[in-house]
Amino acid sequence: MTDRFRLTIAQLNPTLGDLPGNAALAYGAWQQAQAAGAQMLALPGLFLSGSPLGDLARKPAFLDDCRRTVEKLAADCAEGPAIGIGAPWRVGGRVHDAWLVLQSGRVTAQVLRHGGDASFDPAPISGPFAVDGLRLGCALGADALSPEVAETLAETGAEILLCPAADPYHRARHDHRITHMVARVVETGLPLVHLNLTGGQDEWVHDGASFVLNPGGHKQLQLPPFEDAVAHVDFIRGEGGWQAEPGVMAPQPDEWEQDYRAMCVALGDYMRKSGFRRALLGLSGGVDSTLVATIAADTLGPENVRAVRLPSVHSTQHSLDDAAEQAQRLGIRMDTLPITLGQQAVTETLAESFAGTTPDLTEENIQSRLRGVLLMALSNKFGDMLLCTGNKSEVAVGYATIYGDMAGSYNPLRDLYKTRVFQTCRWRNENHRDWMRGPAGEVIPPAIIAKPPSAELRPGQTDQDSLPPYDLLDAILEGLIERDESTASLIAQGFDADTVQRMVRLVQFSEWKRYQAAPGPRLSPRAFGMDRRYPLVNAWHDPG
Repeated sequence: MTDRFRLTIAQLNPTLGDLPGNAALAYGAWQQAQAAGAQMLALPGLFLSGSPLGDLARKPAFLDDCRRTVEKLAADCAEGPAIGIGAPWRVGGRVHDAWLVLQSGRVTAQVLRHGGDASFDPAPISGPFAVDGLRLGCALGADALSPEVAETLAETGAEILLCPAADPYHRARHDHRITHMVARVVETGLPLVHLNLTGGQDEWVHDGASFVLNPGGHKQLQLPPFEDAVAHVDFIRGEGGWQAEPGVMAPQPDEWEQDYRAMCVALGDYMRKSGFRRALLGLSGGVDSTLVATIAADTLGPENVRAVRLPSVHSTQHSLDDAAEQAQRLGIRMDTLPITLGQQAVTETLAESFAGTTPDLTEENIQSRLRGVLLMALSNKFGDMLLCTGNKSEVAVGYATIYGDMAGSYNPLRDLYKTRVFQTCRWRNENHRDWMRGPAGEVIPPAIIAKPPSAELRPGQTDQDSLPPYDLLDAILEGLIERDESTASLIAQGFDADTVQRMVRLVQFSEWKRYQAAPGPRLSPRAFGMDRRYPLVNAWHDPG
């Protein structure tokens, strides 16, 4: 029996549904494992298919294709190290989240996730499997978050725990994983490998950050977040059992850098995997579009970002100047398309229908929708992806125009509150990283961060004409959305009752807008979309 075991771990970025491409990534990592003399290559959960799959996980033709791809990969890697790879797997009439062990040209073990969910059926706990005489136990995905599976594996002879995952990022998620995995190590006395996907998929961002723990919870290896990485981990058997030797210890950035990187990765992968290379956005001179332009430049390179000013009679000169300076600092292209003539044409067309009425929000929304028409025309004509620029505060209370500034394919700020938008701009001005393709230095003019936010749809307008100050608004929204607090609870904390009740109504009445809003990256545990869904028609109101 061996006293040394080399395990190659690979945190990589699959494309959902690209089974041949993902299998090719797995084969490339397997070749590295073979060259390093490893006994096994371990890949993350659902690596072959990508994640999250939704109802695709239960499509028979897709499952058949997954099986054929796994069988071909097993045959291609018959001579060399074993492979562990995650895939959706049909067993009888049930569909499982599986981690498959490939050795000698075939599937020699299948670990089925014990806990089920909307996509996958539950299964009995799978026991340990052997590779070169070493008994490995696999707690797949969410199975690793509770003691039951790991303790069962330890009791049935597992010597090392593998925890492959397809775990999406949110703020403080890595610390959450570490806490749970340390608990599994302490409970079982076994070393543990946590292995995660990288890359963006729709609203999810998989942040990698895989790690290895020794008995006692001591971290021996830490891979970087948001980056593909392959590492070789040597396990040595001593008198007290197996221990991992020390490896790379990549630093973990603070939450501001992690959020910023997540937005960049999400945008870049959404565009690349959808077949887009260039981005387009309206640049108003406000802080939200400024941050989106900066994210796009850092992700795609300034040469692949096109900004457009769309002034109306209500646009201020300082906003036009701020937008021009922003484009110049980032080195992105900027065009100017006034909406004045279009606004006049629409006004004349509607004059008879609107006779006897007073101008109101309708006329303001026409301006926003005209901008959406022009931006979508540019997107259609030149094949650039139009980006949205609404922050989470605006998305929450519906402070946006449907079919206007909500037009677009992806919204990098969808889960970032307005107060965090300001702070993220300050962070970016003070920080530059090698992976950023935009310029270093103070790329966002301080005047943009400092000025009062305004949609500039009427003379002298500011956001605070319609909303509370953003620090107050965000404090209320965080209670309502992130912590599900009641109206009564928020009022008891000292918030003004009328303000709280008005914000509660706005959040509830804006659900229909969110159903039609562009997707964006999940940065918090309660992002709109996958994490928080309410009915569109809902007669219940918090009586608080």
